[in-house]
Amino acid sequence: MLLAAVLFVITALYLWLVKRRVTERALGLQALAGMHWRDFSELVKRALREQRGLHTLPRGEEESRQPASDFLLGSAEGSRLVWCKHGLAYRIGTAAINELGAAARLAGARGGVLITEGKVERASVATAEKQAVEVLDGPRLWPLLLPYLPGDIESRVRGAARHEAVRRIVIAAFACATIGLLAAVSFKHEAPSPAATVTVPARAPTPVPAATAAAVPTAVPAPATLQADPDDETLQAYQQAVSRALRKVPGVTSGIWQTRQTLVVSRTGTLEQVWPGICAKVVDYPALRTVRIQLNARPGVDEPVRWRQCATL
Repeated sequence: MLLAAVLFVITALYLWLVKRRVTERALGLQALAGMHWRDFSELVKRALREQRGLHTLPRGEEESRQPASDFLLGSAEGSRLVWCKHGLAYRIGTAAINELGAAARLAGARGGVLITEGKVERASVATAEKQAVEVLDGPRLWPLLLPYLPGDIESRVRGAARHEAVRRIVIAAFACATIGLLAAVSFKHEAPSPAATVTVPARAPTPVPAATAAAVPTAVPAPATLQADPDDETLQAYQQAVSRALRKVPGVTSGIWQTRQTLVVSRTGTLEQVWPGICAKVVDYPALRTVRIQLNARPGVDEPVRWRQCATL
């Protein structure tokens, strides 16, 4: 549950501090795009006048009679031609930037300002710097115009953003609680039960009857004491030891004694790969050095069965 609580706190902080502001900006730009273009232009003029010190400059008499979304603003540092591309659908490219730069020079301005709720293509940013054009698109425009929004629009945008953030935080709370419950149930199932930790008292070894003890294969003696002519029981112990040793040879899957003098080897490796390892295990036993070894074909390989001996008399 601690993990779920930490996860919820991190998610809630992200949704409130980051995602809420992104949502507020998106809703705010939608509200700006829904304004009449004249109201939007007046909002831009007011923001540039109060924040940049730019005031409206008179233009030609013929141009002043026509309603327009572009206007000339001036300050002590010079004039700027402002273009307002009103709407979220705008995707401003290099051509529009060059056009504004040329229009600004024709009007005698030191540069231009392009304002839109839409987006300016990334490739056009370098062109804007060359043309002395300042770009104020969606992400840059929202902080500029936020203080000048009508009160009803601002409260509506902020309220909608808060409501959406709270909705997402509630969903995140349910998701984190579910994760915590699943983790707790999984941990409970994996934890050992108390009954599994009870220590069983050790029992004394049960004596093996003499008849049973005789049936147990004799342990293989050290190599220095291996017999060249062992009895049947000892020879059987030697053969079992060889079979166990062959299973550890790379490329060998099994070694089975078909008769007293025939060892059948199943393999997955080539003959050249497995033969040295097979002989290394067999020749340790003097009584088994000359046995015939049947090398079966590899699974799925069309090859004959091979017969070999590691040593001869």
